[in-house]
Amino acid sequence: MPWGSVRIGDEVYDGDVVVHPGGRVEKRKKKRSKHLRGEYGHTPLSEAELGFLEEERPEVVYIGTGYEGALPITPGARAMLEGYETVIAPTPEVEARMGQERRRFAALVHVTC
Repeated sequence: MPWGSVRIGDEVYDGDVVVHPGGRVEKRKKKRSKHLRGEYGHTPLSEAELGFLEEERPEVVYIGTGYEGALPITPGARAMLEGYETVIAPTPEVEARMGQERRRFAALVHVTC
């Protein structure tokens, strides 16, 4: 898959995405974490982006940290993820694992860095 994109099922997405249990895919709402960019040098994944997990209750959560694995994750986001079986890995690895996953899962996938 080319840098800056990710394949989910039969579709290719150019840009960060959130995959909901059941397969719905939407653009990542980075604005919720943008105010932390100065602190992290990059817009991190924060707990403000993970609120959907409480309602949707996936069996496993995948976090694709970019092609080089450089997406910062805030302590608050890590604390929220502790309540779930979570796979945090570079995007190519997460992309491959999601394609094999049979449980209800959610994912947040960063496609650059």
